Amino acid sequence: MMMNNTMQFETRPVGTLPVEDTVGQIMWTDPVLLPPRFRVNEAIERLRQVGLPHPAMNHCYVVEEDGALLGQVSLRDLLLTRGGARVEAVMAHPFVTLQPGDDQELAAQLMQEYDLLELPVVDAENRLVGVVTADDAMAVLQEEATEDMERMAAMAPSEQPYLESRSFRIFLDRIPWLLLLMLSATFTGGIIAHFEDALAAQVALTAFIPMLMDTGGNCGSQSSVTVIRGLSLGQVQFSDWLRVVWKEIQVSALCAGALACVNFVRLLAMSRVGMGIAATVSVTLALTVITSDLIGCALPIAAKRLGFDPAVMASPLITTVVDATSLLTYFWLASWMLGI
Repeated sequence: MMMNNTMQFETRPVGTLPVEDTVGQIMWTDPVLLPPRFRVNEAIERLRQVGLPHPAMNHCYVVEEDGALLGQVSLRDLLLTRGGARVEAVMAHPFVTLQPGDDQELAAQLMQEYDLLELPVVDAENRLVGVVTADDAMAVLQEEATEDMERMAAMAPSEQPYLESRSFRIFLDRIPWLLLLMLSATFTGGIIAHFEDALAAQVALTAFIPMLMDTGGNCGSQSSVTVIRGLSLGQVQFSDWLRVVWKEIQVSALCAGALACVNFVRLLAMSRVGMGIAATVSVTLALTVITSDLIGCALPIAAKRLGFDPAVMASPLITTVVDATSLLTYFWLASWMLGI
């Protein structure tokens, strides 16, 4: 059956309300639709009549009578093509499409990966139901980046701008993590209490605990932020975990060697401690850097595999784990190397 060139097209509804954080929630449902047998001058006239639904759109979509997507044609191509040509001869076949139930982040990743300004959204039968623009994708990326930053700072993501949020709402967003992190400090306190006799025998060891814990936390945070960024951009997958671990082993070994050497010289020259304590602290520092880097890269990948947000495994939680690990390493090494 031949399609009538004057026929008015309407976008088919998705069928169900869009689920939160899906493409169906952000797509535009009224793109400019053209039949394949339209001539270019007819398409331009259609554009004059209906206009574009959004300033960020620069494509018209070619569909069958039942709404099945055939292709897309840019405004530039319409303007540069002779008026008598058929739209089907000018259109390009979209090599990437979305479905309404896809995650919004997927739309942003595909646009970034393929350098696209728009992505058509189709249903299970390839009928066009909407379009996602680059503006929509940028808004999603901004929102996700904000949520990741809040989670990495041990806060529940807020739904409103800071100045519009009530103080009690901000309190509720922050207090659960603060309570959890405060209680988790019990582990580090217990470790110090367990090795109280060793600290009494070598009081000088106490002075280096903050430096070791801070360095370990910083190294773990650097590693985790790098991996979380790779996971967010689709550059790192769970199948890459061996490559990630091997790379972090190499990086952390270089960092550990540099920090341990500088620290050893610094302690002998400035802190007036013996060779044994300087060696103990420096070896502990090297091991802390390596283990912290490995913990920082492993926890986000494991979280992603288990279906959790990798940002949850960022600085606060990693710092707590690293603190306990560095203290255990420190006191065990001190007991062995110093005989206490």
